[in-house]
Amino acid sequence: MTNLIHRQFNQKLPIAVKGDGPYIYDNFGKKYLDACGGAAVSCLGHNNKLIKKSISQQLESLPYAHSGFFTTDSAEELASMLSSLTPNPLNWVYLVSGGSEAVESGLKIARQYHYDRGYYKKSHIIARKQSYHGNTLGALAAGENIPRKKPYEPILLNSVHHISPCHYWRWGLKGESADDYGLRVANELEDKIIELGADNVSTFIAETIVGATMGAVPAVDNYFKRIRDICNKYDVVMILDEVMCGMGRTGQLYAFEYYSIVPDIVCVAKGLGAGYQPIGAMICNDMIYDSINNSSGYFQHSHTYSAHPVACAAGVSVLKEISKISTLNNIENLGIKLLNKLLEEFRDCPNIGNIRGRGLFIGLEIVSNNITKDSFDPKNKIHARIKKNAFDLGLMVYPMGGTIDGINGDHVLLAPPYIINDNHIDEIAKKLKLSITKAVLEIK
Repeated sequence: MTNLIHRQFNQKLPIAVKGDGPYIYDNFGKKYLDACGGAAVSCLGHNNKLIKKSISQQLESLPYAHSGFFTTDSAEELASMLSSLTPNPLNWVYLVSGGSEAVESGLKIARQYHYDRGYYKKSHIIARKQSYHGNTLGALAAGENIPRKKPYEPILLNSVHHISPCHYWRWGLKGESADDYGLRVANELEDKIIELGADNVSTFIAETIVGATMGAVPAVDNYFKRIRDICNKYDVVMILDEVMCGMGRTGQLYAFEYYSIVPDIVCVAKGLGAGYQPIGAMICNDMIYDSINNSSGYFQHSHTYSAHPVACAAGVSVLKEISKISTLNNIENLGIKLLNKLLEEFRDCPNIGNIRGRGLFIGLEIVSNNITKDSFDPKNKIHARIKKNAFDLGLMVYPMGGTIDGINGDHVLLAPPYIINDNHIDEIAKKLKLSITKAVLEIK
């Protein structure tokens, strides 16, 4: 294993050898409750026999066919299922291998939509601070996860601009209502479009619920309605990134359904393959598809493993499971139970500033004082201490630093599989409290 490059070069990791339900087992037999789905990926646990069977059957018939030569039954079925389950007019599906590719595809097709209509100057992208959209250069430029971007800034797009995120608990002004705050930060988009010139702006992109960079932060209720109106007014393509928060994670198949709006493009991945295969999708509306179809008729973009037959077969089985009304209702109910359990467990904890999220997508903001909302000194890396403490206890959580501005602030993200039960919820809450309590004591 000495030749494998790990994310952290000098880190020695345990070897994962088996999965069973929401647990992963290492080579010493220790089990870990996967309370974050890895990175909000393993939404159906680690040993779903129906998904494994669909993968095996596709492998037996055909493992690979390049999408430039053939289509396949599994790709056509997955696209049809996604189209039928996605609100109109989002009817056209481009299948890729993951979230970064899905976002990259969305940014490109938005630009081509303008280009094919003769609006050649519409190239600027507006996104939000404290967001993350993937690791390819276009997606990385669109995001504003500062630690991940910094080494690559000289080679990133210079046509991306950022406005404020929507995090009322952290940045709402004293006496400002949630609605007033939502309108104020949404109107920054219109201000930025006017500043750049509407003829120059192609796209606005945002995570519907901000994931790893801020820790499961939903927008206030009126925010996206105002964003939708602004995009319509200035002919700007609205992309919602649901790579982490989509595919049932919130209790609806798409998180944007809570806001009663429909974007022009939605990007999904992670939960679409549930960890069984790498699969993602960029889904665009009729307007974009028809415009390109009636002009160049060709999407100037592709990937070697686009619409991979085996990945698509897995996606079909996963989607059949997570799109059931019973599954979505269960996610919503489990999410309420988990949230209430966390609120109860941390009721008297001065180091939990805010617990937020939807469904089984929950974040806890870690603070030094929950009255002043002050964060811990970033040099203490309390998020890393929490992760280690939890892992030692057999609990996988997804903490991150830089929650507030890319440097300051810490949070813990929870995104457990949709198959957890009340016992797992108790285990998550109790072990997480022990992990946070120990981390705070370690730096005092």
